[in-house]
Amino acid sequence: MRERLGYIMLFAVQFACAVFFLYDIVANLLGLRVRPISWQLYELIELGAGLGLVIGVVVTARLLVLSVRRQRKAEADLRLASGAFMAVLEERFDQWGLTPAERDVALFSVKGLSVAEIAALRNTSAGTVKAQSAAIYRKAGVSGRAQLLSHLIDELMGEALPGLTVVEEPLDKAG
Repeated sequence: MRERLGYIMLFAVQFACAVFFLYDIVANLLGLRVRPISWQLYELIELGAGLGLVIGVVVTARLLVLSVRRQRKAEADLRLASGAFMAVLEERFDQWGLTPAERDVALFSVKGLSVAEIAALRNTSAGTVKAQSAAIYRKAGVSGRAQLLSHLIDELMGEALPGLTVVEEPLDKAG
């Protein structure tokens, strides 16, 4: 909060400095009469306004550098999270015993592709993709795509949501 107040104050000083310079130029151009002040005081005001603008530029440059660093860190964290998610996917795919074709379909499903899009990418029919999806859901112990994705996200987060039960063992057709 204190840092934010400092930035607001810095912005106010910069704004006042810019207004001073702009007013001075406009007043000279339009020939507006202003109450005369001593040239020493005027020079001190100009010096203060210029100094305020320079300080503003330095602080802005620092904030820009910090912002770029934060963005790079966030991107690196996102890459790590993406890698962790892929590791969770591979681990679950192995645990569920998915075939290579089912792995592809599961991955495309998790990425949000439709059945038709998956079929086109895999050069197969939509019916085949639906059958493979049903096998994936059965092996994962979930009822559909949304629950599959929720289960995988819960795995990544480290704990399942309360009230959501996911069967880890393949379901028996008779039971």
